[in-house]
Amino acid sequence: MNPQRTLRTTISSALALFIYTTVYAAGDASAPAPGAALPQGHYAALDKLPDWGGIWTITFPGPGTKRELPQLKGKYLADYQTFKKDMDAHHGQARKKTSNCTPPGMPYIMSVAQYPIEFLFTPGRVTVHLEAWMQWRVIFTDGRPHPDIEPSFNGHSIGKWEGNALVVDTVNIKPTVPLMPGMYHSDKFHITERFALDPQDANVMRVQITVADPEALEKPYTNTLTFTRSRDADLLEFICAENDRNPVDASGETTFEH
Repeated sequence: MNPQRTLRTTISSALALFIYTTVYAAGDASAPAPGAALPQGHYAALDKLPDWGGIWTITFPGPGTKRELPQLKGKYLADYQTFKKDMDAHHGQARKKTSNCTPPGMPYIMSVAQYPIEFLFTPGRVTVHLEAWMQWRVIFTDGRPHPDIEPSFNGHSIGKWEGNALVVDTVNIKPTVPLMPGMYHSDKFHITERFALDPQDANVMRVQITVADPEALEKPYTNTLTFTRSRDADLLEFICAENDRNPVDASGETTFEH
């Protein structure tokens, strides 16, 4: 073996180890980390974020409160009208092409009654853990853009902190995910959320949700969800398949037991 080449390799390895131990291991957040963030993360910045600990359960507005509803247009409106006629003909029961255990996706899953959510803060992201369907949403706060990936039920979310409020931008939601029963959207579907504690009560959170779709909606619509905090509760398991009793026929449509 060439002694000079061996010496150069040894020096290069030692230099790389020195840079890692003095820069990355020391926790210099400004240094360009190789690939994904270091497993231990940089937690000091999290101490400056608001306290969202505990679990949060949605509370619904009182009688008479007006909610904005989607105003569909074009083929999306025609498809909904067909759905509505079919549902009326079956005494209010809607035929589905998916399993009853399929999660509802965004934005509906954020407002499922009874099932609470919790927030997990880790470097570069906020994770929303939802008891319903045991789902989770990852909101990236490390400055990355939306990638070009396959659509999903909850979409791809990026967020930024504006003071104590988290503003979230979500796209890439499957067109098969309904806005509401029978109401669907295009691949231009776009959701903006603003999460913030009530300044008068830190155990209340408001989530303003604006939904836009230039192809499917006449105009964007906005609603605000209200959550209340519990400090001494935990999320429970949600195993839908354990109680999924409506059979699915050979064509994949959910049928009804009489």
